[in-house]
Amino acid sequence: MRQLHHPAIKDVTVEGILYAFSDPVRVRIFMELAGAECTKNCTNFVNIDKTPMAKSTLSQHFRILREAGLIYSERKGVELHNRTRCAELKDRFGEMVGAIIAAYAKQQQKQKKPLRKNAAKPK
Repeated sequence: MRQLHHPAIKDVTVEGILYAFSDPVRVRIFMELAGAECTKNCTNFVNIDKTPMAKSTLSQHFRILREAGLIYSERKGVELHNRTRCAELKDRFGEMVGAIIAAYAKQQQKQKKPLRKNAAKPK
């Protein structure tokens, strides 16, 4: 099985985070993971957008989030269980990630696009 790439927190860059957050689906995935009480796999996010998303597309979104250093993925059988790296990110970047997520949530409210119920700000 192929090894998953998780950058060391010292190698995570602002540019990588901004690139990962440039897609609204990835922002929503991150927000939901941040608000979750446990790890989640890709299939929990199939209906995160208006239409069901292909699993391959979701896998690509998760890969970008993982390689940007925003999430950590762990193999459990054939599934990948994902969680955010909020504590590490906060130590390295302060409130930057939280501010980006808050700005996104505010923008969504103005556009009247409701977030899913369990989406939350990073801790």
